[in-house]
Amino acid sequence: MCPRRLLPAMPRTERKARPKRVTIVLAPWCPHCVPLSVRHGRKLAHRLGVPLRLLDIDRPAQEKVADQIVARYGDRSPDYLIPQVFVEWSDGRVDPLLTGFSEQVARTDRAWKALLGSEWLRTVGERGGR
Repeated sequence: MCPRRLLPAMPRTERKARPKRVTIVLAPWCPHCVPLSVRHGRKLAHRLGVPLRLLDIDRPAQEKVADQIVARYGDRSPDYLIPQVFVEWSDGRVDPLLTGFSEQVARTDRAWKALLGSEWLRTVGERGGR
């Protein structure tokens, strides 16, 4: 699966809100998720100065949390797409950053690189990162 948006619409950030955590909903058998999205997700979390949480949809306890996040904030369908990447904020907001769909892994990689090179990340990382 790969991101539907090569460069997602970046969430508006409030001056007082800071990134709190990055969450990736994934499956270990998905080549768009592991190792690609895990590797890029670590970079994203590091740049934001926050922890990375990985939710494996093949583990029942994690799947339940993943389903709740995707249903509330992500792109939900009965058999939803992975990876889905979210940033959680200190003010309680959760914004989706990247959503997958079936295409080449190379496109997923381009989407991650676009996100990691975005002005949004530079701005938020400078303001909210370590």
